[in-house]
Amino acid sequence: MDMSELVKKVNASMDNLDLISARRLIEENIDLINENRHHLRSNARSMFDIVKNNTESVINTLNRKEMNVIYSINAYATKFDIRGLKLSIKNNPELLVRKDIQHYLNEDAKTILTGMKVISINE
Repeated sequence: MDMSELVKKVNASMDNLDLISARRLIEENIDLINENRHHLRSNARSMFDIVKNNTESVINTLNRKEMNVIYSINAYATKFDIRGLKLSIKNNPELLVRKDIQHYLNEDAKTILTGMKVISINE
């Protein structure tokens, strides 16, 4: 499908409030639309931004094991159990490297991990 036809279909779907078809077209051609998003109308651009953000957030979601590790880090930090905190950090170093993890940490964990130079807070 060429770009002009794709843009017409996406815009027409959005005008007809056929959000499912518009989303499907955007998901199937996300790279092509990303390069030429300026051809879309404002409502179609908004749909594109939503779809793009949702696909990026699916990549960055935490699984059950990672959530359990974050929960234990928060619990150890609240109890000020440094030994347990160090053990959790040692067994899961790749988890704390991720930038989106800081949103899941409580203030105690952020303070202690920053003091230990495990994470750096960028606000």
